[in-house]
Amino acid sequence: MSKPAIMFRVSTIAFALSLCLAGDGSSTAAATESAVRRSLVFSNATARLVADLDGGAIGDFRRVGNPVNPLHWGTPTAGDTAIRGFGHFLCLDRWGPPSEAEGARGMPYHGEASHVAWQPGGEVSPRAGALEATMSAKLPIAGLAIQRRIRFSVSDPVFAVREVITNENPLGRLYNCVQHPTIGPPFLDTRTLVDCNGRRGFAQGGSLPHPEEPSSYWPRALTKDGESVDLRRLLDDPEPNVVTYAIDQPYGWVTAISPSTRLLLGYFWKTSDYPWISLWRDVRDGAPAARGLEFGTTGLHQPFPILTKKGRIWDRPLAEHLDSGQAVGKEYIAFLLEIPPDFRGVEDVVLQGNQLTVRERSAEGPPRELRLSIEHLLVP
Repeated sequence: MSKPAIMFRVSTIAFALSLCLAGDGSSTAAATESAVRRSLVFSNATARLVADLDGGAIGDFRRVGNPVNPLHWGTPTAGDTAIRGFGHFLCLDRWGPPSEAEGARGMPYHGEASHVAWQPGGEVSPRAGALEATMSAKLPIAGLAIQRRIRFSVSDPVFAVREVITNENPLGRLYNCVQHPTIGPPFLDTRTLVDCNGRRGFAQGGSLPHPEEPSSYWPRALTKDGESVDLRRLLDDPEPNVVTYAIDQPYGWVTAISPSTRLLLGYFWKTSDYPWISLWRDVRDGAPAARGLEFGTTGLHQPFPILTKKGRIWDRPLAEHLDSGQAVGKEYIAFLLEIPPDFRGVEDVVLQGNQLTVRERSAEGPPRELRLSIEHLLVP
């Protein structure tokens, strides 16, 4: 079998580059005089990935031959070069709002990571069996620095991200880190099904001292009126708007399948890195508009004064501490698979050696399994 062609490129800043995806999966670049977004572009024979440098978002992940980008949410229009979050963006140093005093001093919602320019560590290049590139950013108000390494398979539609967060403050501090992948139409419609291995959960918006009550168990959630709803599918009502679940297993995962586009987007991570999964839902004009597949270090969408007052939920911390000069690394895997039109959703995602297995959620007969290799993606 011949080896697949490997394509890689980093766009330039001056007059930037216009990147086009050809129908055969190859990528080309041509200089233009209209500004486009700075980005790192990864491509192999099966998929293409674009990591934005003006806000750090992973904004485009699609299969070769399929025009649908599941992360098409908040995507900048042509000519929009503003620093912003979209698609899969990072919430750092917090998840949710700042305190009133912090906001008055410039701290944005969800922290600074999607509000600053990131710098590339060089071009995308082959390294240790994968395509690799790094990007980094400094968060001036938070006093944190982040280094991100992306390793993209040379053959399969899968990549791994490792992020190292360093506290550059002279004193230790609390922080939170939440990954915020968001799916939108056309991948998202009324047939799209979301699955995860969260267990006990609660709707955001409850009052102290027990915002986690009443609780429910995945895939059920409770509205403000106490009605039980199934969170796997979103129709025309986004309530409850955000529901958070604790993960009891060593690894966490979340998937979304789109029968209409025959695609499955999934994430997989160590629970020790990210012990909470939160699902945000939005409806516009009576139709699904967005679903956040958010996993992170906290399960409470509140400023730090409230998090410290509450302390823990179900014996899980609501924030992490970084001492002065301390660094912490966290990683996750993302994948994009083709599915048959009658695929029923996901029962489990299992890591065995260098292989991820996605098992179908099925009540009739043996479940189907989808497999992909993650060899060379997870390295120290």
